[in-house]
Amino acid sequence: MAEKRFIDAIHDALHEEMARDERVIVLGEDVGRKGGVFGVTEGLYEQFGEARVLDTPLAESMIIGVSIGMAVGGLIPVPEIQFADFIHPAFDQIVSEAARLRYRSCNDFGCPMTIRVPFGGGVHGALYHSQSIEAFYAHVPGLKVVVPYTPADAKGLLKSAIRDPDPVLYLEHKKMYRMVRGEVPAAGDHTVPIGPAVVRRTGRDLSIFAYGLMVHEALQAATVLSAEGIEADVVDVRTLRPLDTQTILGSVQRTSRALIVHEDNRFGGFGAEIAATIAEEGFRYLDAPPTRLCGPDVPAVPFSPPLEDWFMVDAEKIAAAARRLVAY
Repeated sequence: MAEKRFIDAIHDALHEEMARDERVIVLGEDVGRKGGVFGVTEGLYEQFGEARVLDTPLAESMIIGVSIGMAVGGLIPVPEIQFADFIHPAFDQIVSEAARLRYRSCNDFGCPMTIRVPFGGGVHGALYHSQSIEAFYAHVPGLKVVVPYTPADAKGLLKSAIRDPDPVLYLEHKKMYRMVRGEVPAAGDHTVPIGPAVVRRTGRDLSIFAYGLMVHEALQAATVLSAEGIEADVVDVRTLRPLDTQTILGSVQRTSRALIVHEDNRFGGFGAEIAATIAEEGFRYLDAPPTRLCGPDVPAVPFSPPLEDWFMVDAEKIAAAARRLVAY
C-alpha cells in the first residue's frame, strides 16, 4: 500500500489506463500542456502526446459530442468538464445521445465514455464554481453516476468506469483533491466495482448515508457522537446509479434510523431517492422518519465566506441532526 492524495489517485488511474489501452483518449479544456486547471492530468501530454491528450475549445457540447463520436468509432474517451457548473451546455448530448445510444440502436452500439467532473462547494468558488449536479444525471437511465470518497476508490472506480461499455459520469469533489489522503494498493491492477456501497463505520443508533466530501464530514461527526454514547453506521453510497439498495436497507435494519446527507439543495436532491427507497422498502425497520440534511434551497453557494459556511453541510451540523433523530 502507498499513501496517496485524492488527486494523485485519479491521475494514476488515468496514466495506468492510457498505458494499458492505446484507445483511451483524454480531452478537455487545458488538460494537455497545462495539465488541467487542478493539475489532475499533469504529465499525461508529455507521456502520451497530443494525439491522445487533447486540449479543446471552451465548448462543453462539442467536448461531449466529439467524445460520443470517438466512442462509436472504437476509442475510449475520457472527457473532462472543467467545472460541474459548465456541464449544462452538454446536457442534451449526455442525456439524449450518450445515455440512450445502446437503447436506440437495439444494442448495436455502446458509448464507452467516462466524463470526469469536478463538483461541489467549500472552495470559495461562489455561483459558477461550486454547483452539485448529481441529481440531474442520476435521474437518467443508461448513465452510471459514481462519487468516490477515498483515494483507493477514486482510482479503482475510475479504472472500472473507463472499462465500462456504457457512459459513466465520474464526479470528483474538488475540495478533496489535496485534503483527503488514504492508502491505495501500490501493486497490481486495482479496480473497484461500480454499484456496491460500503459501510465506513458501524453503529447501532442511526445510519448516516453520504457520498463524496460528505462522507468525510459524516465520519468526523460519528467520532464526536461516539464520545456521547451515540454510535452511527456511516454508509458511503459512492455509486448513485445504480444504487445499492441492499446495503442501504441492511444498515437501516440494524439501526432503525436514517439520516441522509448531501450538500446539494434539499428539494429534488438525490437524498430524496434514498429516503423514498427506505420508506417504501424498509418502513417496517424504522423507529423515526427518514431525515435529510442538505444544502439550503437558495440559488447558489454564496461568495461571502460566512455565508458559504452557512450553506455548506459540515460535521457539526451532521452531529446536531443525528442527536435530534436519535431523540425522536
